[in-house]
Amino acid sequence: MLDLHRNSFKKLEKKVGEIFSFLPLSPNHYTLISIFFALISSYFIIRQKFILAIFFFLIAGFLDFIDGAVARYKNIATKVGAYLDTICDRYVEGILLFGLIFLPLPRIFLPGFTWVFLILFGTFLTTYAKAAAKEKEIVEKELKGGFLSRGERIILFFLVLILGAIDPSFTFMTHLLILIAILTNFTALQRIFSSIKSS
Repeated sequence: MLDLHRNSFKKLEKKVGEIFSFLPLSPNHYTLISIFFALISSYFIIRQKFILAIFFFLIAGFLDFIDGAVARYKNIATKVGAYLDTICDRYVEGILLFGLIFLPLPRIFLPGFTWVFLILFGTFLTTYAKAAAKEKEIVEKELKGGFLSRGERIILFFLVLILGAIDPSFTFMTHLLILIAILTNFTALQRIFSSIKSS
């Protein structure tokens, strides 16, 4: 849902773009560097050092915001840059979820790693449903919206790491992962049905 309200962040985006445009880095550099910090975050997730994992995850998320802000502020936004940003977004989420697989998550209806897989499946299917609808020319404009778009997922992933830091049993974390798994797949179905309805 947050992807439908990007205009609400225009002032903040402009300020961030102005601040970071002075550094000798292109928007694509910020995009690629975010993967590096996601890898560090995933490493600390595996080590169960959640405070450090949260810190590096926040850096990765902020870099993802910076790249677009700088591109639009300097008026150098390109289709290639937007494409690279989308691909790197998937890498960042996949890397984070990879780290969660190694945690001793309790079995709640299904093994813990199964819920992580279902999140990954739903996340990628949500993105693919949008891309496929455009590729097959079912919709004219890019398909957005849905109950749980990337903005909401990032917020929930942040909460997952916080729960990991405060609950050594990972019970609360697993319950939230279950919720995310359900909502990501529900969002994918929303986009699929929305595409079919638009056609």
